[in-house]
Amino acid sequence: MKIVILGAGQVGGSLAESLASERNDIVLVDSDEKTLRELRDRLDIGVVIGHAAHPDILLEAGIEDADILVAVTNNDETNMVACQIAHSLYRVPTKIARVRAGAYLQHPQLFDTPAIPIDVLISPEQLVSEYIARLMEYPGALQVLDFADGRVQLVAVRAVQGGPLVGHQLRYLREHMPKVDTRVAAIYRRNSPIIPQGDTVIEAGDEVFFIAARADIRAVMSELRRLEHGYKRIVIAGGGNIGLRLAHKLENRYSVKLIEQSHERCVFLSEALSHSIVLHGSASDQDLLLEENIEDTDVFLALTNDDEANIMSSLLAKRLGARKVMTLINNRAYVDLVQGGEIDIAISPQQNTIGSLLTHVRRGDMVNVHSLRRGAAEAIEVIAHGDNRTSKVVGRKIEDIDLPEGAAIGAIVRETEQGSEVLIAHDNVVVETNDHVIVFLVDRRQTRHVEQLFQVGFSFF
Repeated sequence: MKIVILGAGQVGGSLAESLASERNDIVLVDSDEKTLRELRDRLDIGVVIGHAAHPDILLEAGIEDADILVAVTNNDETNMVACQIAHSLYRVPTKIARVRAGAYLQHPQLFDTPAIPIDVLISPEQLVSEYIARLMEYPGALQVLDFADGRVQLVAVRAVQGGPLVGHQLRYLREHMPKVDTRVAAIYRRNSPIIPQGDTVIEAGDEVFFIAARADIRAVMSELRRLEHGYKRIVIAGGGNIGLRLAHKLENRYSVKLIEQSHERCVFLSEALSHSIVLHGSASDQDLLLEENIEDTDVFLALTNDDEANIMSSLLAKRLGARKVMTLINNRAYVDLVQGGEIDIAISPQQNTIGSLLTHVRRGDMVNVHSLRRGAAEAIEVIAHGDNRTSKVVGRKIEDIDLPEGAAIGAIVRETEQGSEVLIAHDNVVVETNDHVIVFLVDRRQTRHVEQLFQVGFSFF
């Protein structure tokens, strides 16, 4: 596909890197010549220097025969105008735009063809706040990803000594929990992937990705580590768009305190939130944290736009007794450095956003794409179409499907007259047409193979 990406920031650059490695024709547009030159030297992409919403610049980028426009500049208005021009002048089939301002997002009727023609709206702040809210539901989880509208979840946990399954083979899980069906999709041991087999032994320190119906998640987690008590007291550092959205989501279920440096923003936050306590000050102020009983805090969330400030305030909160700290980090190089030490979970907004973008860029009937392990791995939800003549998966048992190395089907969600049925993927399960199939890929470079696997033959049409 030919894809024009507007904006060479963290999201645009990372997306270009992901898509270029899948042999797409990528053109990246930005006004920053230095950034574009660095990306062009590193990736096999075209670049155009200029204003992303100017028709002549879009034409230079090849917009007239583009399949997809992805507008992810730092300016909402630029992204919206670029989509309008791409539609009105060049009839680009698919237009994706990042829009951050809540003032726009409150009016979804703006974003349709008669008004501003955007096919897919991406809000990083919304995606990140939803991601953190899911982590709150499962204390001890490193990642929680939804599939099939939340009916199935993929969860990553760190196995700890004392967990019932630690030191045992995976097949022991089924014997120990005969009423709970789950599948371990992947294990990462000292940052290297292991493809799970029945005789694979779980070791303390393993990062285990398992998939199960939503109702069974806690039961499976309890096999890998002692279940933690639920969270009650939350402190959020940073009252920007993410901090505000998250406080809105959490304040009716938890005791929430929000720390913000700007007095003017504090006034706005106190009016916008109903139950949260808004504190004016710095999250790196030890006296303020002690005064607010940081030692009794269940989760400290550092969500400002400054990576260094987030890291330092998280380290301070942890040293002062916060039970768990989660830190928003934009610089991907920092994520691996900090997670798993003093900082429990490092949250990358780029990975959340890119997964959502990839859902709409990939071939095949993709419903969800989640980027994992800093982009090295992926979990995808794809709908199977066709029949046993036109499809390489429909009508076949899972053991007979030609999956690439490092790929595993984790679960299937099937609509029946009685409602949705969750089938954990065992070798004898047969894939039917319209099944939602959830596939885990240890190596995301195999994504193209999986896409081809789920494409139907011409006789289907």
